[in-house]
Amino acid sequence: MTSADIRPGDPVEAGRVLARAFHDAPVINWMLPGSTGVPLMFAMLSRHMHAITEAVHDEGGAMVGAALWDPPGHVPDFESAVPGFVEAMGERVSYGMVLEETLAAHRPQESHWYLAQIGTVPERQGSGLGGALMRSGLARCDIDALPAYLENSKEANLPFYERHGFAVTEKFWLPDGPPIWGMWREAV
Repeated sequence: MTSADIRPGDPVEAGRVLARAFHDAPVINWMLPGSTGVPLMFAMLSRHMHAITEAVHDEGGAMVGAALWDPPGHVPDFESAVPGFVEAMGERVSYGMVLEETLAAHRPQESHWYLAQIGTVPERQGSGLGGALMRSGLARCDIDALPAYLENSKEANLPFYERHGFAVTEKFWLPDGPPIWGMWREAV
């Protein structure tokens, strides 16, 4: 396994890293096909919508992966995020609203940690850095003795999440869009 340096991440750099990691994600391609605004969108998510931005860095110190987490009860700062989302998404901002409403409708009501996004840059996928980033976040869940929840839109990623203790709880679809798998990890 590759050694990993995990620490809080800068929102702008996390936005660039997550945009690269999600370049082929069905939800991103449904919401913002061919858009250059994806890095800004992820930066806005990191800065205003999610409580924790954690990043993994390679041996040279470059950020190569990021994860966005929310503890139970976290309230996003929608008001501050709106201008950035409008800039990033332009006329497709309504797709982002539909996405958020759909995900919220399926999110469990039980107290849990929420993994909003996790990804590594394409050239480092499969190197163990994403797993290290996942274990770091799950350690917080375990300290709190709380379950974790995520949504996944790429079927090929299901085994990664399952290796970390997540199980599919449901499969649902975005309106005229791709499927999403809701995944739950019990408290340890």
